[in-house]
Amino acid sequence: MGAVPLAGAAVMRRRALRKFLQAVAFALSLVLAIPLRAGDERAVKSRVPPVYPEIARRMHVGGEVKLEATVDAQGKVKDVKTVSGNRMLAEAAEDAVRQWKFAPGEGEATVNVSIDFKWVP
Repeated sequence: MGAVPLAGAAVMRRRALRKFLQAVAFALSLVLAIPLRAGDERAVKSRVPPVYPEIARRMHVGGEVKLEATVDAQGKVKDVKTVSGNRMLAEAAEDAVRQWKFAPGEGEATVNVSIDFKWVP
């Protein structure tokens, strides 16, 4: 009878560890879906990380999405369009870049941005 509670406790510890590791992997997948770099034309003052699409996460889809952002003289993003990358990830990347703030500059500028979505198992 003494072995049953120990075996049950070991199973419960393994299950708890598995759930913990799954939560860590999910958190890492969100954290790693951060921008790689922004173009040299304007410095990025503040960036919003993209929300990893649930369907893409479940399908283990990742990769780089390249975008072009049109930035006004005050540093606000006026328009964003996807240049290349997975269409499943492109909308999330565009939504995030629309919320970015760039350094003010002279006139309107086009900034090239790359966002890397990394799926972590």
